[in-house]
Formats: sequence, C-alpha cells, structure tokens
Amino acid sequence: MSVNNEAKTTKLVTQWNISAINYSSGSTAFEGSYMEDWLNDTSADGFLGNLRDYESFLVTDSVWDATMDSTSLGSITRPNGEATVTATVGLLNMYEYQTSYYGTTYSKGYLNNGLYWWTLTPYDDSQIRYINNLGASNFSVPSYAYGIRPSINLKANIKIVEGNGTVDNPYRLNGDNDADLSGTLLSSRYSGEYIRFGSGENNLYRIVSHETSGLTKITSAEPLKDSGIFKTLAFGNNVNYSDTNTTIGSFLNGDDYLINYVNSPYIDMIEENTIWYLGTVGSGESYKLSKYINTNMTDYATITYAKVGLLRNGELMASQIEKYNNNIEYWTLTPYSSDYIRRININGNAGNRDDSTVAYGIKPALNLKSNVVITSGDGTLQNPFEIELG
Repeated sequence: MSVNNEAKTTKLVTQWNISAINYSSGSTAFEGSYMEDWLNDTSADGFLGNLRDYESFLVTDSVWDATMDSTSLGSITRPNGEATVTATVGLLNMYEYQTSYYGTTYSKGYLNNGLYWWTLTPYDDSQIRYINNLGASNFSVPSYAYGIRPSINLKANIKIVEGNGTVDNPYRLNGDNDADLSGTLLSSRYSGEYIRFGSGENNLYRIVSHETSGLTKITSAEPLKDSGIFKTLAFGNNVNYSDTNTTIGSFLNGDDYLINYVNSPYIDMIEENTIWYLGTVGSGESYKLSKYINTNMTDYATITYAKVGLLRNGELMASQIEKYNNNIEYWTLTPYSSDYIRRININGNAGNRDDSTVAYGIKPALNLKSNVVITSGDGTLQNPFEIELG
C-alpha cells in the first residue's frame, strides 16, 4: 500500500475482504469500537490472534489516523492527526484510498476489489465512510456489517526471499517460507493456508483457526459447486443450526455432502463431534455475541454439536469472497434474530436478515483431527498442502 521512507516500514492491506462485522453500536470512533477490538483480538475469535508470530513481523505501536472527513473523493487532504489510535492492526483511511485511484475513475484504482468495505474515516458524528462495489465512497451508520480489509505495517528488517509480487507468485517473507513440511502436524500451521481436501471441483479448503486445542478448523475456499454452478439450499425452519433439524445441517452431516463432496480418505480425518456456537448478533451488536453470552467472554452462548457446520459471524473467512470469481450469497451459522439468519451477500456484507426458507450458497466448515499430517505442498494457492492421517 505504501512505504514510510523515514521508518522504512511497509504498509499492507488484504486483497479481499476476510470477514464482516458491525463497526460499533453507534459511535463513529475507531478507538473502542468492535472493529478495533476484532482487528487486534489476540484470541482465535479475531484477526491478530490468528497471524503467525506477529510480534516478529509487525509494528505493534502503529498509529492509525481516523480523523473525520466529509470531503469528496479527489479533494481529500492528508488527515491532520485529530483522531489517532495506536494499535497493531487498523484499516485504511479515505486519504490512503484516494491515493490509489486512476485519474478520476475510482473503479480502476488498484484498491477497488469490487466489494463493500469499511474505512477508518468517519463522515460525520453518526456515519462512517466505506467503499462500495464500484470503487466510490459512501457512508453508513456503524451498526451495519460491511466487509473488513485489515491493514498492517511490516517492520523495517523484513526481507523478501521468494516471489515476484504478482497475484500468481506473491512475495514470500523470510520467516514465513517454510520448506519440506512433510510429516508436520496440520495443527501447527496458520490461518489462510490452502489444503487439498475432498474430491472433484470442491477439493480446495483453507485453514480458519485452531479454535479447539489440537484441532484445525477449515472451510471451503469458495461455496460448494455442482458442475461449475454454485449449489444453493435453504437453511431450514429453525434459526438454530442442527445436524438433524435444519435443512442445511442435515445436508452437511449426511451422505449428500460427506460422500459426494468429501469422500474417502478425507471423511476419516474429520473430528466426529465438535462444538458450533449459535449466539445471535443483531444490528449494532458485537461479533463476540456469536460465541459468548456477553462481550466480557465469560461464558458461551447457545451451542450445538455436529461433525460439519458453517462459519459464524466475525470468524476469519466469513465474508471471504472474491468478487471477480464469485457471484453467490451464502449462509453463516449466526442468527440475526429469532426469525432471521445472517448471510454473506455478493458485496461481501453480512446481511442483517433473511428468510431462512430462501436458498443460498453453502460454505462448509469442519474440524480436522489432531493427527492429520502434511505430506507435501507449502500451503499456498499454487501448491496447497496434501494431507493424511498420521
């Protein structure tokens, strides 16, 4: 994204949205918001806790300028530091986004990814600026759940050891370029890495987290397809996911998915019965409520047990979507209310509500056993891990 010529640090931003949450309960300030919390959450529930050895790579006292600005794109000036926050992870502000566009055509800017995503910049006391699917600026109340593109600053001593910086051959950083991983436990690897899992056209998955000690949570790299067409299914009449009494739960835990999409030998790698959290996250509520009964994380919300589930609101990869490859909305595990389920729409937002009888896409999530080992690959998109039971 940019280089600080004095400190020799390098600012990065994710290419795609990687999750979607309500920004806050109403305040437009980044400091103290759900967004700041999620980005810097060092548990498996947020972003920072799922990065590899982040203290060795990242500037942990980065300063993020969230100064209010209602100026139109093209005339935004560098913010003056009226509202700065010191944190390891942040978002881009509107001035930084403006520097990326081509002439006056925002859609051609390299930071436009065809999705909706939050910026760091308040528009006024009640609304925050976001970028829409056309690359233009808009603003919204912070109780909505738009996409997240985390931004980080790499330390000055970080070196490139592989790659040429293209989408097909990204830079690999010294300390994050492991070789000869054969025999390594998958549970020792990192969020975002790719795995060959299952059969046919749906055999690419990604590591989400290690939420349960020893296990590796993974999700399909994109929603399920049948002969190149995205498969859709109704959630069911109950907003609380179950492997027996919801349409989508019965599908994922029955032979339709396990035999036709996963099959041997991969079925045996799935942990038989794990916890899935069913907490409700309404408008303006914290992402933490999808798992805990309160934001102090003192106890778990409603749970169920199943072999296969879905990602919940606020998890990594929940809203991970590539606009230029996908045109599908898909379910999450999280109720919005007693009548509606949150789903990810085609713009990468966590839709506030939807009829659970309408058919949407399916992005399975599951936990792999502690003795799954890597046999080959380096975890990149071009060379995913191949795995087997150890």
